Amino acid sequence: MKEQLEAFLQQQCRQLKPSRVRDAMEYSLMGRGKRLRPMLLFAVLEGYGLNPKIGMAAAGALEMMHTYSLIHDDLPAMDNDDFRRGRKTCHRQFDEATAVLAGDGLLTLSFELAARSSEDPAKAVQIVSELAHAGGAEGMILGQTCDLAAENHPQMTLEQLRQIHLYKTGCLFTAPLVIGAILAGRSQDISLWRKTGSLMGLAFQIQDDILDVTQSSEQLGKSASDLDNHKATYVTLLGLGQAQDFMVDAYRQTRATLAAIDLDPAPVVAILDAMEFRQY
Repeated sequence: MKEQLEAFLQQQCRQLKPSRVRDAMEYSLMGRGKRLRPMLLFAVLEGYGLNPKIGMAAAGALEMMHTYSLIHDDLPAMDNDDFRRGRKTCHRQFDEATAVLAGDGLLTLSFELAARSSEDPAKAVQIVSELAHAGGAEGMILGQTCDLAAENHPQMTLEQLRQIHLYKTGCLFTAPLVIGAILAGRSQDISLWRKTGSLMGLAFQIQDDILDVTQSSEQLGKSASDLDNHKATYVTLLGLGQAQDFMVDAYRQTRATLAAIDLDPAPVVAILDAMEFRQY
């Protein structure tokens, strides 16, 4: 499904009127992304025995929201990063104002796609609502806000750091799982998917903290800027060895929660395996 997704994302950009902002949107969106969130949505649908293609519009919306968040996260006012997805960040390739607008463009386009993500109007409304909550002021943006506030605060506790990651990363890992359940008509599974997504996002973020100190920026395809920005991480709070133990345990808990959901877990487990043993 990844090739079909790439073609779909490219098509959505090319349908826009030519402009510098469209070029910046396409530049960031079509970079070397892992596409984990869309692939999780496809995996949930496959696990429920459905054609994953029915989730294409929702998958595109998820990837656009994620990419917008990266563009804005890289800006000088936030993490001030120079590289993302193996090349210059959007504001370095274009300029700061264009990068802000490119992020805004991807965010609003994500809602346009979400609005037509299902032929069932009730499901489409649910998907728009889920996407808005995941990326909003009680979701990803709350996590980013807390993350910025935590800079230069070495006294941060492990629980405070966990809360940041549950919002900043966990919400956009939860959204594709919940949206998959919505499209499949399996609302009874949503609470378990929320727990699964939170644990998955936590595991992923702990792993990011580990990779930032064990891999080079060239290997990661992005700037490893947490130390430069004096951010607390699982590695700075626990040390590398214990952080790795926490990561392994978070992935174990994710699999245990997934096992309680009535579907074929193999497609989601395959992505979990790829995530846990990634090197970038």
